[in-house]
Amino acid sequence: APESLELGKEAAEHAGIQFEVVDVSAIADAHASAGNLDDQDRLRFGNILARIRMVALYDRSAKDGSLVLGTSNKSELLLGYGTIHGDMASALNPIGDLYKTQVWALSRHLGVPLGILDRPPTADLWEGQTDEEELGFTYQEVDALLHRMVDQRFSRKALLDAGFARDFIEKVEGIVRRNQYKRRPPLVAKLANRTINLDYRYARDWGN
Repeated sequence: APESLELGKEAAEHAGIQFEVVDVSAIADAHASAGNLDDQDRLRFGNILARIRMVALYDRSAKDGSLVLGTSNKSELLLGYGTIHGDMASALNPIGDLYKTQVWALSRHLGVPLGILDRPPTADLWEGQTDEEELGFTYQEVDALLHRMVDQRFSRKALLDAGFARDFIEKVEGIVRRNQYKRRPPLVAKLANRTINLDYRYARDWGN
């Protein structure tokens, strides 16, 4: 949306960082045409857009010798609300351990422009898309549950006693479990006695 572009510029100016606009529309349209996407394939096309954006970012990081920063927060990561090799790809994610509501609170503290904070969260991959409409609940609702479920390790009984509805608990638990694959490196078939990411882990094996 044009509003996203203007808010992006405003955010960059507020943070005092250099910004550049890269139009990936032609690349996305060409890929969609080759893949025979139609109007019913907006999720596929949305994922194409997210991945093409990341292609542009990683190409720029290679050119500049820089790192790609991730912007997926803890709520999105737990719920799998992101695209593998798209917005979930990064070299470093400074907000990955903050829930969406915590990101909002931190942003208000840092003086992020209100136009950004007040806008409904959206991946902006198609017209009218919003996170909460797709998810079926608000971030305030799910963050309150996730914090107790994940960080405080509440039992099912404790979650019910805290006032959360059973169907809501079961729905969110199911979403978190189904999306575990998005939070892990690719599975490697174990054929040798030391397998990458299973037995051979760099930090430990380097002796540091």
